[in-house]
Amino acid sequence: MRQLLFIVLVCIFLPTTGAKAQVRCHYEAIDSTFIEELLKEGKTDMLYYARRFYGRYCVAHMPEIFPDEEQMVINTRQHDCTTFVELVAALTLCARHGETTFGQLVAQLQRIRYWDGICDGYTSRKHYFSDWIRDNSRLGIVTEVRQPNPPFTGIQTVKVNYMSKHTNDYLPLKLHPELVPAIVRQEKQLSGMQFRYIPTKQVVDSEEMRQAVHDGDIIAFVTNKPGLDVTHLALAVWHDSGLHMIHASSLRKKVTEETGSVRRYLERRSSCIGIRVIRLAE
Repeated sequence: MRQLLFIVLVCIFLPTTGAKAQVRCHYEAIDSTFIEELLKEGKTDMLYYARRFYGRYCVAHMPEIFPDEEQMVINTRQHDCTTFVELVAALTLCARHGETTFGQLVAQLQRIRYWDGICDGYTSRKHYFSDWIRDNSRLGIVTEVRQPNPPFTGIQTVKVNYMSKHTNDYLPLKLHPELVPAIVRQEKQLSGMQFRYIPTKQVVDSEEMRQAVHDGDIIAFVTNKPGLDVTHLALAVWHDSGLHMIHASSLRKKVTEETGSVRRYLERRSSCIGIRVIRLAE
């Protein structure tokens, strides 16, 4: 078994406070080497990087392997649906800015994953994806697509409390109940906000859909499950047969490009009611 590396890195990214961000980062040498090899290829396409992870394992709750002290986990061999999307986005951003080092990737990933781009404990992570979209939009990292109408005919009114009501599902909260009040505050701030989405019945192969959803866009699956806003993430890819996706699949236990369509995925899951669409900034 490879020896794991525990490394403290001072990131080069300057957050909005003007102070340098410092993050405790966990990875293996194989991860940093692979990332720098990818960045040297100079590609700027989300789907290019996504496909370089085909077959890599899908593992739930990847960032929470250190429940007593938040560390930014970077693992190119194992993903959950969120860490997969975040890593692909960070690689694409680095490439678009001409950044080729592992340290620069760490800085981009920290910006994406944590509030204001600063890793400062478990509650500094953007846990609910609606918050992830909001903060990363504010930072200029992504834009949420909400037009045209149709297909964006649905309006989601967010009401989240799943994390605070199911603390046993989150090891850091289970071991450290003193963190729960901060999560509750975040849930209250997010609840009541409204966002446009594409309902399942509108997810068809049409000119409107192809204009609204581009290859490489992040697809967030909207849910009616009590306490949650989004239940899964993927990257959009158009086939001749319609809209498909690349994702870290818990069913298939790996990163894969689905042969079935996004519409088919939605129809097989009664709690999924449609998709929100998020585009990485150029």
